[in-house]
Amino acid sequence: MIEVRKLTKVFGVNPVLRGLDLEVPRGQFLALLGPNGSGKSTLLRILAALARPTSGVVKVGGWELPREASYVRAQLGVVSHLPLLYDTLTAEENLLFFARLYNLPSSERRDRVETLLRRVGLWRRARDVVNTYSRGMQQRLAIARAILHDPAVLLLDEPYTGLDQDAAALLDDLLREVAVRGRTVVMTTHDLRRGHALADRIAILSRGRIAFDALRSEIEPDDLPVLYADVTGAVTTR
Repeated sequence: MIEVRKLTKVFGVNPVLRGLDLEVPRGQFLALLGPNGSGKSTLLRILAALARPTSGVVKVGGWELPREASYVRAQLGVVSHLPLLYDTLTAEENLLFFARLYNLPSSERRDRVETLLRRVGLWRRARDVVNTYSRGMQQRLAIARAILHDPAVLLLDEPYTGLDQDAAALLDDLLREVAVRGRTVVMTTHDLRRGHALADRIAILSRGRIAFDALRSEIEPDDLPVLYADVTGAVTTR
């Protein structure tokens, strides 16, 4: 579903991605780990057609980026550090707007929006303007926006940022549901144990390259922090 070959991204004279190779089969959940500055967010921005590679080949669902970006965007759901919401609209208005952008049938839009707002625990605040929401509530709404059109590929860049314990548990459940339905998921996270618990496969990015890549079943959860430290040189307690 995702194919990346010899991908490089250079900002000025600073290389961030250095000949990165990665393949993610359809229906697989990949947790992408790595310290700050390793290139995780840059890679996801390129996969989401939000940034252009300096060189290399990037394909999502058989479509090549950036040349066929419009086709790629149609099959993506994206949650990033920014909520990508209109903060002067209500939660309901935001999702109805995106439902139109995604060409959801008009007869299904309101039911779909209500279902998702209830699912992320925001239905009681559905008609409140988004700029009155807390950071965690905005992140919940961003997650609803990302899965509104039932995308084939879900890209999540640190999606637990700003979520309290209850909201994080709710997101765990949503991601498990998405995975069970056979969707392809790539998630960056600093939470090693959560990544291990949710993903089918774990890759560690270091200095712009994939430095480690294995199925979750091949890694004991208690071994992952030590492995991560050995691969990246970074210290972690999670």
